Amino acid sequence: MSGAALGLEIVFVFFLALFLLHRYGDFKKQHRLVIIATLLAWYLCFLIVFILPLDVSTTIYNRCKLAVNSSPAESNGSYVTLAPSKQKCFKPWSYIPDGIMPIFWRVVYWTSQFLTWILLPFMQSYARSGGFSITGKIKTALIENAIYYGTYLLIFGAFLIYVAVNPNFNLQWNQLQTIGIAAANTWGLFLLVLLLGYGLVEIPRSHWNGAKRGYLLMKTYFKAAKLMTEKADAEENLEDIMEEVRKVSESIKYNHPLRKCVDTILKKCPTEYQERMGRNMDDYEDFDERQNSYPSEKSLAKLHKQVIYSVQRHRRTQVQWQILLEQAFYLEDVAKNESSATRQFVHTFHSQEPENKIIQYFYTPTVEWYWECLLRPWFYRVLAVVLATFSVIVVWSECTFFSTKPVLSLFAVFIQLAEKTYNYIYIEMACFLTIFFLSICVYSTVFRIRVFNYYYLASHHQTDAYSLLFSGMLFCRLTPPLCLNFLGLTHMDATISHKNTQPTAYTSIMGSMRVLSFIADGFYIYYPMLVVILCIATYFSLGTRCLNLLGFQQFMGDSEMTSDLIDEGKELIRREKRKRQRQEEGENRRREWKERYGNRDDSTRSRAVHTDQKESSFSETNANRPLSKYTRSNGRTERDRIELLQDAEPLDFNADSVNDDPLESDSGR
Repeated sequence: MSGAALGLEIVFVFFLALFLLHRYGDFKKQHRLVIIATLLAWYLCFLIVFILPLDVSTTIYNRCKLAVNSSPAESNGSYVTLAPSKQKCFKPWSYIPDGIMPIFWRVVYWTSQFLTWILLPFMQSYARSGGFSITGKIKTALIENAIYYGTYLLIFGAFLIYVAVNPNFNLQWNQLQTIGIAAANTWGLFLLVLLLGYGLVEIPRSHWNGAKRGYLLMKTYFKAAKLMTEKADAEENLEDIMEEVRKVSESIKYNHPLRKCVDTILKKCPTEYQERMGRNMDDYEDFDERQNSYPSEKSLAKLHKQVIYSVQRHRRTQVQWQILLEQAFYLEDVAKNESSATRQFVHTFHSQEPENKIIQYFYTPTVEWYWECLLRPWFYRVLAVVLATFSVIVVWSECTFFSTKPVLSLFAVFIQLAEKTYNYIYIEMACFLTIFFLSICVYSTVFRIRVFNYYYLASHHQTDAYSLLFSGMLFCRLTPPLCLNFLGLTHMDATISHKNTQPTAYTSIMGSMRVLSFIADGFYIYYPMLVVILCIATYFSLGTRCLNLLGFQQFMGDSEMTSDLIDEGKELIRREKRKRQRQEEGENRRREWKERYGNRDDSTRSRAVHTDQKESSFSETNANRPLSKYTRSNGRTERDRIELLQDAEPLDFNADSVNDDPLESDSGR
């Protein structure tokens, strides 16, 4: 089993990252480099979280071996036995051989740092660029990141000059590397505590509120009102941008040098706008530089960037509106079915997507009623209590993990108790649950936050390339300090425990933080205590109240604006529900008409086809007969024969139109 657990987790984490990226990104429409870079960033961060418990169990076994080797011992198979006390050091089932983990962590860590500080910021600017060529996009990305990279180089250069001038410092390359790692971890820890303080309170509270049907329905109405406003704004913005594109398309003709740029912009527009602009184009006109003023390539690049953003935003709001409607209809169905006497769940509208037959077989209407109306609220309440307990333990441990005598951190107590009995399964499960809960609190906040319209992770393949890359940057910057914080909570970090023991392979690549004592003994210990203040502020919704005062409408039960938006959203949902009902009634009537009169219509249609065939065969037979007996010597003209076969409309009598020629009159008779 040596190394097998590591290989299995590497494969599992890859598919987990791929699944999440498929949920938020769009593999068909987004650039492949964006997908690959985001997948790599998410994969490396998730990999650190899943592999770190294996590193902890392996480190505990190595410490036991060092303790055994330092005293008289006997070797026996897969464990080592101390001679005096007969203590056994069992090898864990997930043991990773020496030398693998340091190389593994070094590759994972430095790759993630290269992504978050160099590659992903550059790709963000490249993805948002409106250039029409690869060279133009790269040039724009370099110009936008010049200030970003220049700031870091300036700070690092000033630090090097200070070290070179000050005689008290005699730093080597390893110490400079440690300082760089400490600076990156300090920035990440600053953001980590902010996100963690929000997630520790909001995640249990959201699950507790999930058991309240009325609360969820009111919040859905509130979201509907806000989303309708955003949807109308996106449609209006798209109309304005398309009007500018139309003017540019009409001014720049087919033989203009910038026409290729205009065609590139038109390809990014929705299909209906492309067809509308295509009908109004007069490309047969030549352009004249002396008479008309044409936009520059720089202005076209700016317009191209606006088109990409407006189309993405319009598509996202349309999809989110449909998803929100389905959610609102379902919550209304749950409210109606709670008082059902038959105890069978009845849907107002049938699902538009075909359901799996296996799910339909087991998840019957009766099972659905018991789950939605009885079991699910209680399940969410129990889950909320469990998550709240974890949150309390985390807050307590964050405030007391620096105490080693006595050990006050509960996570450190759990690990040390398991270490005495060398129960590696318990150690790995405790470590995994701890770091997994911390990751959920931090990562879920990253998925929830929204910075206006610049950063927003939207599910159902509606996240743009800029937001995907930005999320990858955040994950790569938050995960290393998150893991160091976890090792500090469990006292597996020698900097916290103050023990001269073998460190984990993960902390060994970070170097000794004693190089910067004010960070190791000050910031890393006392700053996490700020999570208590952040949790209290989140519990009383201070951030939500501040945003509401600034004009950003937030869901608050005691606000008049919230009540108005709930009423507006309820009316919008009711209107969409009536529209959906009329559509389904029309489809049902057409289906019933087709089922009732479909056979009769088919028989009538077959008789009509048979009659047409007989008439056509009769006309062909008459056409093949000799016509000399009924034809005058001079014959009729082709025009007269055609008129005889046509169904002419009755003409008004006009004496002037009467022909006096007897031959023509006989011919007419």
